[in-house]
Amino acid sequence: MGVSGCGKTTIGALVAHELGLPFTDGDSLHPVENIAKMAAGTPLDDADRGPWLDTVGRELAGSVNGLVVACSALKRSYRDAIRAQAPDAVFLHLDGSREILDSRHEGRSGHFMPAALLESQLATLEPLGADEPAVVMDISAPVDALVGDAVVRLRGSAPGHAA
Repeated sequence: MGVSGCGKTTIGALVAHELGLPFTDGDSLHPVENIAKMAAGTPLDDADRGPWLDTVGRELAGSVNGLVVACSALKRSYRDAIRAQAPDAVFLHLDGSREILDSRHEGRSGHFMPAALLESQLATLEPLGADEPAVVMDISAPVDALVGDAVVRLRGSAPGHAA
């Protein structure tokens, strides 16, 4: 989980591979209307996200042996919606400085999420609660170190589903 540019897809796919689990990019689960709205530079609202979060939760709940899904899950209520469907979900929050996020957006091409929406995502992001099953990782670490640490930490806390 995390804002645009934090590495959800890259890290999620690598973590899934290391854990021997399938990977799904949550962006692929968005209805076409959501993608069009974001591509036009308009932030999604909670009404837009509701059906998408239900789909993410169902994907996690429907996996037999576990699944890693890249999903922003910025608000507690969004994470709660996912856990309502998949109560064993553990969140891996990819956290980083604004400078790192900006630099990643500058080098990014071919993604429907414009860099201009980063500000709205940062404003929306709610810290994980102490009672939420989660692992927080600093994205300033090298990718291989971040993935290795995430795998170790998730193996210690995850029953098989990571978002």
